[in-house]
Amino acid sequence: MIFIDNEGITKPQINLALEEYALRNFGESEDYLLFYINEPSIIIGRNQNTLEEINDEYVRENGIHIVRRMSGGGAVYHDHGNLNFSFITKYKQENLNNFLKFNEPVIRILKEMGVPAEMSGRNDILANEKKISGNAQFSTGKRMFSHGTLLFNSDLGEVANALNVKMSKIQSKGHKSVRSRVSNIIEFVDEKDMKMADFKQRILDGLYQDRENFETYKLTEDEWRSVHELKEEKYGNWDWNFGKSPKFNIQRTKRFPVGEIDLRLDVQKGHIKSLKIYGDFFGKESVQEVEELLKGIRYEPEDIAASMEKVDVTDYFGNIEREEFLNLVYGEDE
Repeated sequence: MIFIDNEGITKPQINLALEEYALRNFGESEDYLLFYINEPSIIIGRNQNTLEEINDEYVRENGIHIVRRMSGGGAVYHDHGNLNFSFITKYKQENLNNFLKFNEPVIRILKEMGVPAEMSGRNDILANEKKISGNAQFSTGKRMFSHGTLLFNSDLGEVANALNVKMSKIQSKGHKSVRSRVSNIIEFVDEKDMKMADFKQRILDGLYQDRENFETYKLTEDEWRSVHELKEEKYGNWDWNFGKSPKFNIQRTKRFPVGEIDLRLDVQKGHIKSLKIYGDFFGKESVQEVEELLKGIRYEPEDIAASMEKVDVTDYFGNIEREEFLNLVYGEDE
């Protein structure tokens, strides 16, 4: 097993690109191990509707990265207190969905630190019935990776804030996350003053303790260039992170002094496929003009605002502000 040096990079878009690049391009006869720590970010499962998983307004205000990964499963929060590991191996049918095979050595090392770690369900590691690690897998048919998180000392308050969805009445075919009670590993380790660097080294040493050879691989300049190209094309791309969300419908309703406005949006590939506006408001112009104006627009607040920039919404809805209408189309529920 060869350890891949990610050179301390904490950008989630690059780390996920590195993981995919290694999966698809590194030697098929070797097994690889990758560690990475990400800046505050939410990593979305491959088959999820991004907006169903995040507190969008909070995420934007706090500069939290949103990145979709290749593997399935639920959304997870990453920060500098979370260690991510990835085992990149040859594909074997018996290893697919066999999370215990990959996690057994991790659990052993955690127990040596005093953590009452145990595998639970299909893909979680628990300590005293609280989740400290979630895992997922992806396969190309020839190669596969099994990767997971280790909540060492994450800001659990931020986990709740970032994943506390505020936009209601979303209906989609996306795989919705099931929130679990979580805890930090630092609460259980014998050495209470342990730092992330020490924890990372302990995990690494433990995984290699029965191996004679400990080889670290450093990417070449050309390989790093390819990783960054993949990051630009995919993991740093709105179409992948938001546009790949399954088709979903949203109902947004609010009563204003001018009357109730009820919006029904059909969103496909991250764009507004159709919009219908109902309500008991009074306007002199037909709301069909607004419906047509927003059709085809990315379901993003900046794009919606740009499309409505020259529109006098009072012509369509009576005495309301443009910002009030924009917040109804895409904003936090009150």
